[in-house]
Amino acid sequence: MKKYFFILFCLLLLSSFRERELTWLAIGDSITYLNDHPDETGNRVKKGYLTRVTEMLPGLRYINQGHNGWTSGAIAQEIGNLGLVRADIYTVFLGTNDWWQGRRVGQMEDYQNAAGNETVYGSFRIIVDKIRQLNPAAKIVLVTPMQRNDFVYIADPNNNAFGSYQKKNDQALEEFANAIISIGEYEKIPVVDLHHHPLLRMKNLVNFKRLRDPEKGGYKNYRFPQSSRVPFDPMKDEYPYPPAAINLTYDGLHPSDKGNAIIAECLAKTFKRLGL
Repeated sequence: MKKYFFILFCLLLLSSFRERELTWLAIGDSITYLNDHPDETGNRVKKGYLTRVTEMLPGLRYINQGHNGWTSGAIAQEIGNLGLVRADIYTVFLGTNDWWQGRRVGQMEDYQNAAGNETVYGSFRIIVDKIRQLNPAAKIVLVTPMQRNDFVYIADPNNNAFGSYQKKNDQALEEFANAIISIGEYEKIPVVDLHHHPLLRMKNLVNFKRLRDPEKGGYKNYRFPQSSRVPFDPMKDEYPYPPAAINLTYDGLHPSDKGNAIIAECLAKTFKRLGL
């Protein structure tokens, strides 16, 4: 009988030391959304960054709150309707659509004064406040938007956008990244800075862009920055990113498996530093 109780005691003791499952809620745009929708990448992506992080950190479960094409303003506007739940850690990976849609970055005062949803600074204040309402003890990690080359949607070439090598609405994408860095510094919360990551530079995002030679008419593989100066006609030209063009993105904007691996490594390192 004593032996039985000793074994039972040991089992209870061991079970008490088991790591409890931690929940990670990832707020983001299409880069996050596509983790669970590889078919929408033309199956060019096999494994997104969320899946990769949870494979690197056993005991961590993710909830995907990525919303295709959304800005931080759209997230902030719908923050009460998204079904966000209490989690142990939250990531906020937004900004690239804010830049493309011409939203104003604003000033740090918009964040500090909770000035509303008119600027990116104001939108992030709404998002961070909601997270802290859900779990005041939660860890928060902000992620800056990656640089982006010319984007051409694989399912509809008419959906395309120039890269962040030029300004949109008189604002550089880097201004949005720097705003997020500033918020992290102000709040003393970590920022994973993908925008300035040495491996995620513009020249590495795709191997080339396959375009029609304006003078000779045949197709050529153009590397950046020359590719940015050659016109693309979605109504007449072939899709400019064949499989051989894939490097860190598969379409100029969205991470490939290689790009997702870099993002996952950065996040996993940050999560470990936070004690997860």
